[in-house]
Amino acid sequence: MESVTHKATSGPSTRIVSEFADDPDMRDLVAFFAAELPQRASVLAEMAAKNDWAAIRELAHQLKGAAGGYGFPTITEQARQVERMATIAEDVERLRGQIDLLADMCRRVVGPDDSN
Repeated sequence: MESVTHKATSGPSTRIVSEFADDPDMRDLVAFFAAELPQRASVLAEMAAKNDWAAIRELAHQLKGAAGGYGFPTITEQARQVERMATIAEDVERLRGQIDLLADMCRRVVGPDDSN
């Protein structure tokens, strides 16, 4: 279960905790994934500033798959939305807003050791 500290409609200050935070078999893997998410958020912002929709689409695709596997379904859903929108790249302002939301979600993730 993804932590109750996070709801899909929550505000930008809400922490996001993996559904597997308490699973001893997943703890180290989740911690590693969580630690790399701020860098992924920075790359998303960089690519958006360059209008590099192909790179955004690729990174969103990677996040879509990985986040679900590490217990972050809300990030998976947001990444799916960004990937779809980056493929079309029609409403760029809306796409930028969705990228910002995904990057913010990545920054709000806390590892298992920080979730208590």
